[in-house]
Amino acid sequence: MASIGNSSRLTMTFYLKYRPQKLEELDSQGVRESLEKVVSSGKIPHALLFAGPKGTGKTSAARIIAKIANCEKNEKKLKEPCDKCEQCKSIAKGSNIDVIELDAASHRGIEDVRALRDAVKLAPALGRKKVYIIDEAHMLTTEASNALLKTLEEPPSHVLFILATTNPEKLIETIRSRATQILFKKASIEEVVRSLNRVVKGEKIKIDNKSLEIIAKRTGGSFRDAVKTLEQLVDEKRKLEPQEVEEYLLKHAAFDIEEFIDTLVVKDVKKALQLIEGASQKGVSMQNLLEELLLRFRGSLLAKMGVGEEESINFSKDDLIGLITLFSKAGAELKTTLIEQLPIELAVVEWCTQGLPREEETGPAPLKEAPKAQPTIITSAKAEVPGPTVAIENLESLSEEVWRQILATVRPINTSIEALLRSAKPIGFDGKTLTLGVYYRFHKERLEEGVHRRILEDVVAQVLGHPQVRVVCTLSEPPPRKEVVEEKPVLTEGEDKDIIKIAEEIFGN
Repeated sequence: MASIGNSSRLTMTFYLKYRPQKLEELDSQGVRESLEKVVSSGKIPHALLFAGPKGTGKTSAARIIAKIANCEKNEKKLKEPCDKCEQCKSIAKGSNIDVIELDAASHRGIEDVRALRDAVKLAPALGRKKVYIIDEAHMLTTEASNALLKTLEEPPSHVLFILATTNPEKLIETIRSRATQILFKKASIEEVVRSLNRVVKGEKIKIDNKSLEIIAKRTGGSFRDAVKTLEQLVDEKRKLEPQEVEEYLLKHAAFDIEEFIDTLVVKDVKKALQLIEGASQKGVSMQNLLEELLLRFRGSLLAKMGVGEEESINFSKDDLIGLITLFSKAGAELKTTLIEQLPIELAVVEWCTQGLPREEETGPAPLKEAPKAQPTIITSAKAEVPGPTVAIENLESLSEEVWRQILATVRPINTSIEALLRSAKPIGFDGKTLTLGVYYRFHKERLEEGVHRRILEDVVAQVLGHPQVRVVCTLSEPPPRKEVVEEKPVLTEGEDKDIIKIAEEIFGN
């Protein structure tokens, strides 16, 4: 692995370095016990459905199952993988040709599934099983889902499907009924601390359990986020005493839920909107924000009813019911909105202006300034296109000149996006969809985030001269080092500075 900047530490993050490699290392007790029962039965179902929030270990568990199914020591009896044979090693590295990981967000169409159906007929090259791990399976179109269903109903004996999803309810019922479902819940504090302790032991970090519990509480039940937070503290050489850890997390929180709730209590609409806009600019998922907010309201409502122990916040029972109703409606509208934070902003405005006279609602109050912030990003993308747009219909790939124009256009709008695009290349354009081959998974995930995706799609549409273009990202092999040098003219100025900037954003300042 290469290093970033002048750092002597390898770029492999703690989360990747210490991700579970065996069932016994899975930190979620419920998942661990469920999968142990599956394996001890002696036969792995032909289709497994891993459902749960991001960062709860779905992909790690899927790779462990793939190792168990193909481990050279498990030919006669299924048990924990040996992690020493070639099959186990190659699966752990992600280089096993019989274990195929697909992102349904990028391969969601019926043609993609038809290609998959043809591929599954072929026997494994080296292992006993061909394992297809389909991430975010709920992103498949209805037509693609129905096509996949036919394969799930009558799969070849050498094929194992593992579907992972954060939204199982969006999968068609017939697919859910054909798969054995394993539920991944948000991790408990104890489970997160267990995960962190594995890192602490391996890295010989001096930190007590109190500090680990603080990290666990602040990362919302996500193993991945908790380990990333610990790594950030270590990288910045922060003191790891409880008080210092607490202060650091409060200061660097992308979104402080308690501060936001306080603004709703006093109905400070301007500050509430500013907090939402700030969270959006930092790349906070509005879906996750809403989920955390609703969980907080629900816990407080139950506490008022004498159920649970969560601290009650300064709202009446009727207030909490109203807030839950209002923000639940915003959650439903997130699926169709063009501006991700808009439904939440509208809910805030409605809550904070309830009971105000009509003239105050329509007067020159500062609350109308905040919703304009997001569209100005899109408008600036349109206004700063250098030179005339390029009218393009159908291409197998974009020319270097057009790609340079896209990079040059996106740079003044968002330098992080341009830096991410340097680890990508256009590999296809059919007049409506631009497909990018992205060399690294974490770059792909950042480009697919709501704000980044919207800015990129708007810039591409303007440069290509189309009213609307959809950008799809797929993982692609990086070019050899010498090819990167040869293609250097494609890049814009300030390369080193911006690569360091995006590295800081990904791994922490």
